[in-house]
Amino acid sequence: MQTEVAAMLPALSKHVQELEFVRKLSGEDDASPALLSIHSGAGGTESCDWCSMLFRMYCRWMERHGYQYTVLDMEAGEEAGLRSVEIQVNAEYAYGHLKAEVGVHRLVRISPFDANARRHTSFASVYATPIIEETDDYELPEEELRVDTYRSSGAGGQHINKTDSAVRITHIPTNIVVACQNERSQMKNRAVAMRVLKSRVKQFYKEAEEKKRQDKAIEKKKIEWGSQIRSYVLHPYNLVKDHRTEVETSNTQAVLDGEIDEFIERYLLTASGS
Repeated sequence: MQTEVAAMLPALSKHVQELEFVRKLSGEDDASPALLSIHSGAGGTESCDWCSMLFRMYCRWMERHGYQYTVLDMEAGEEAGLRSVEIQVNAEYAYGHLKAEVGVHRLVRISPFDANARRHTSFASVYATPIIEETDDYELPEEELRVDTYRSSGAGGQHINKTDSAVRITHIPTNIVVACQNERSQMKNRAVAMRVLKSRVKQFYKEAEEKKRQDKAIEKKKIEWGSQIRSYVLHPYNLVKDHRTEVETSNTQAVLDGEIDEFIERYLLTASGS
């Protein structure tokens, strides 16, 4: 029995640490599921490939935690990678964790697309939004919306390729755009897009009020180019460094395989003053 208990202790200890950490996530929306958006920056194919690498990293991170997720919209790059991707993360405290990833992520490596094997720097932005569970009490006037339909570009069989089932909704006052092509029917895609749009618009106005009240820039400004939160260097040495907390590791492959909890937890603990 002692041997069995001793073997269980590391896993139990890790679980207790996770519970203690979650207890510190006390923000209004921290317990909510989240919408994770990744967009490639300037740099063409290089940045699109970096966007797809980040997409894979977050998918691996979610799989490690047993989080369910759905890809709502995905735009492929012209030659490789992704221009952008929208992921709905259906897990408790998803937003509380992913808000730590908001900002610009910078990659330095020898380009696999450069015949001369030169070093390239690429950027991609990440943004997280809490998803409102109940949206019936938050209405958006029809005159503020523009709805466009188009053919899905993703996999889904003959039906999805022959009908304009994908939906894009623009909230005109804020210029927030949400697209969904995951479902097979236009009606279902519209319902998902509206739910996400309401969450984004509500968050936008919430941040605007916070800015006015505290007279400081909203968190989203960190997504602007040149203000990266984390650098991933694969050449001439291996190093991932978070510029906000100084947490770093030389195990770049593990990070790109989804081992990012140390970066997330250190940032959130620092931000909460713990």
